[in-house]
Amino acid sequence: MDGYLDSSSPRARSTRPFLDKVIPEAWQAAAALSTVIREAAAQRGLSTQESELIKVRTSQINGCAFCLDLHSREARQAGIPQQKLDLLPAWRATEAFTERERAALAVAEASTVLPLDEKSAADLSGARSTLGQEAFVAAEWVAVAINTFNRISILSGHPVRPRDIAGKLVR
Repeated sequence: MDGYLDSSSPRARSTRPFLDKVIPEAWQAAAALSTVIREAAAQRGLSTQESELIKVRTSQINGCAFCLDLHSREARQAGIPQQKLDLLPAWRATEAFTERERAALAVAEASTVLPLDEKSAADLSGARSTLGQEAFVAAEWVAVAINTFNRISILSGHPVRPRDIAGKLVR
C-alpha cells in the first residue's frame, strides 16, 4: 500500500484531479450522451422513477457518494417515497416495489456487477419480459450512463456537500 492513498480519506479526495475539470470536453460529451439516453428512455416507456431507481441502486453498488446524494434527491423529486429509497438495498426481500421497478432494479444490478453470471442473465431475461424490449434496452442504457458517471465521480473524488433536511446546502 506504500505510495497509495485510501480513496475514502479526505486527503485522497483533495489530491485527485477532477476529470470533468481537466478535460471538460469529455465531460460535456458524457453529459450529452446522458441527455440522449434520458430522452430515449422516456420515449421508449421507461419512467423517470424507474430511471432514478436504476441510478440510485447502481450508485449504491458502486459506492459513489456524490451520485448517490444527487440521485436520491432526484428520486424524491420524481415522487419516489423515502421508504422505497430506504429499502432499496433489500429490494428483493420486500413487496414494496412494483414488478416493473423490480425489473429495473434487476437491470441495474446485472449491468453493474460484471461479468454476467447465470443468475444475472436470468434476471435480465425476466426484466426484458416485464419491461418489453425497448424499455429494457433503455434501462440498460441508463445503467451504462450512471456507471460511467459513478466512475468519473469516484476517480475525481467529487465531494458531497452537507445539506439540511430540505435539501438546501449547508454553509
